[in-house]
Amino acid sequence: MLEDFVSKVPSLNLVASCSNAIEASTILQSNKVDLIFSDIEMPDFSGIEFIKSLDVKPLFIFTTAYSHYAVEGFNLNAVDYLVKPIPFHRFLKAVNRAQELFNLKCENEVVPEISQATTDFIFVKSEYENVKVNLGSIRYIEGLKDYIKIYTDIPKPILTLNSLKAFEEKLPDNFIRVHRSFIVSLHHINSVQRNRIVIGKIRIPIGQNYKDEFIKKIGG
Repeated sequence: MLEDFVSKVPSLNLVASCSNAIEASTILQSNKVDLIFSDIEMPDFSGIEFIKSLDVKPLFIFTTAYSHYAVEGFNLNAVDYLVKPIPFHRFLKAVNRAQELFNLKCENEVVPEISQATTDFIFVKSEYENVKVNLGSIRYIEGLKDYIKIYTDIPKPILTLNSLKAFEEKLPDNFIRVHRSFIVSLHHINSVQRNRIVIGKIRIPIGQNYKDEFIKKIGG
């Protein structure tokens, strides 16, 4: 079924079809592979164990009859998790998401990174260009699974492939991590209400692990 689906998508080229993880590991040693479709319950060792064993992980999508593995699959940063029987439209949606992530990855490899923070601005890669972002305009940053959203004075957030931790290291002291998914600018905080930070009309949660440092930072 997957071989048939792959043949219908022009952007996909089937490198190999393997019956177990050991065969797949051998293929990966001698071929460049950008995307793996992996079952979870397989002979010898599971798809989850297979992905964990890879030093360099291509993008991967789990395909399985068992939905209870979904959380562990996404914790490994799977592109998607397809539960059998898989309809073609659901397969195509997962492939399109993989294509978007692959394009972002290629963009990072091809375009020289301009990421050193200065006093006033920083450059980030977004949609195949380096975008200049004034630090004073950044209200808060939200971390997603594979990328971050930078919210500024303009309505549309800036989307860039990066981790929240790595981006945090590039920011000056007036930015602080307040949640595993959020960094805020102290300059844009309107008020603090219990376990929430108010920035304009947005309420951002304060994580328990970050609360003490945040309160200390604002002198509370």
